[in-house]
Amino acid sequence: MNVFGHFKTITKHKILVMKYCFRLGLYKQGLLHDMSKYSPTEFIPGCKYYQGIQSPNNAEREANGVSLAWLHHKGRNKHHYEYWIDYGTGENKEMQGMKIPNKYMIEMFCDRLAASKNYNGKNYTQADSWEYYEKGKQYAILHPESRALLEKLLYMLKEEGEEKTFEYIRKNIKY
Repeated sequence: MNVFGHFKTITKHKILVMKYCFRLGLYKQGLLHDMSKYSPTEFIPGCKYYQGIQSPNNAEREANGVSLAWLHHKGRNKHHYEYWIDYGTGENKEMQGMKIPNKYMIEMFCDRLAASKNYNGKNYTQADSWEYYEKGKQYAILHPESRALLEKLLYMLKEEGEEKTFEYIRKNIKY
């Protein structure tokens, strides 16, 4: 059980996301980002399965076959694409990704950038968020427009860097 390590990691992450959201004018989202991580449902497993190099939800899932902390988290935080998965309407009743409002897409981008910096530390490169996304994108259930925007931003971060990507977001995306 690593209470201090987990608290330090989630707080550092939250502060980074807040900084990025503030740069883009998303003040409320920056302040409220990931507050559920401090709830007992998420915080206690986070301390128990803390490793410091990846989300403790992965270790909880491996140990128990499910991460109750993650199920709690994704159901309360709209910046996760999993929040936006629902049954289709009309003829197609399969689970599918719903279109995510741009303000949550931007927060998702900020979240992924902060997580890459947090977990990779001094080894961070601007390609890390793209590479992490690439490893799991075949499993992601995303609306095509939401997927396209996320991929555009992560790829732009990889190729052009943080400043140009933030400038592009401010000038070209309505949120």
